[in-house]
Amino acid sequence: MIDRLEKEVDMLERHLQVLRMVLEREPIGIVKMSNETGYPHHKVRYSLRVLEEEDLIEASSQGAITTERTEEFVDELDDKVDEIIEKLESMKIDTGEAEV
Repeated sequence: MIDRLEKEVDMLERHLQVLRMVLEREPIGIVKMSNETGYPHHKVRYSLRVLEEEDLIEASSQGAITTERTEEFVDELDDKVDEIIEKLESMKIDTGEAEV
């Protein structure tokens, strides 16, 4: 159960790392992203596809670029991550044992 969540978080981390690279260096291509992140080409391509489906990036002849929606997403991201962290914190099971 927790393993699936951990895999999803890892994938989200990769998607956001790819998005960050596009934000900082647009236009940027798959090969450059793969070389700089160490992720295989197919994983970078998948992240780009997910980001494109979310309308956060689009393809150009020079590589991936941001869209009009990207800035709004980035502005809201920290708050959403904080909300998720709070939710996860509330899910912890306290056994009442003192930590040593």
